[in-house]
Amino acid sequence: MFSTLLPKLISLTSMVGETIISLHNENMGFIVKSDSTPLTQADKTSHKLITNVLEKITPDIPILSEESEETPFSVRKNWQKYWLIDPLDGTRDFIEGSKEFCISIAFIEKNYPVFGLIYSPFEKVHYYRLPQQESIKLIDNVVHKLCTKKPKRWEKIVFGRYSQNNKQLQKHLRSKTNFETFRLGSALKFCLIAEGIYHYYPKFGRCSEWDTAAGVCILEGAGGKVEDLQGQPLQYNTKEDTTSPTFVATA
Repeated sequence: MFSTLLPKLISLTSMVGETIISLHNENMGFIVKSDSTPLTQADKTSHKLITNVLEKITPDIPILSEESEETPFSVRKNWQKYWLIDPLDGTRDFIEGSKEFCISIAFIEKNYPVFGLIYSPFEKVHYYRLPQQESIKLIDNVVHKLCTKKPKRWEKIVFGRYSQNNKQLQKHLRSKTNFETFRLGSALKFCLIAEGIYHYYPKFGRCSEWDTAAGVCILEGAGGKVEDLQGQPLQYNTKEDTTSPTFVATA
């Protein structure tokens, strides 16, 4: 299934990425949603383009997007398989003119991501993982296998651009030694750990399941792992809300 779908999804996200960039250049402003997160025309357009194609190529698979109308858990809990997407991950970065945003598409089966695809529109780079295979970076139609790297001496810790003042994060960092910190937007953090550029990503602030699913799948396929503070893997679609717990992603 996914081997057949992958070329279509790569073509789709490339096309949607071009649309997002054109809207990024127009700087059309934003509104604030009820959960206090921003929403741009690019979020809405990307959502519509992606969901329209997914509905055509996999008509029997439900879709949960950040910009979907809310689906009650009484309905969602019966989903054995579904698409989980963030049509524009890193909206705050997008609004502020940063290039550190991406498109995230995951396929959830039995409450866990078995396929993940993340696309960086500005860098024109796809990161993906097919079920039970190694993770891949695709750039200029050249395939590169991804593999995490352990720190030789200094651990490179990456977190979100807006997490610097999070008190839990600062307390967590005080427990570590021999490290340097970097800030990066969106789920690209998972990809760059998978690529061996960074080693560790602690997330203490608000985060939703569509923010993590594709990144978890890709990082695990490169030899890394993502666990909550009890050392357990993240689970998806197991409760009323769609928030992810505090977690650490490691090489």
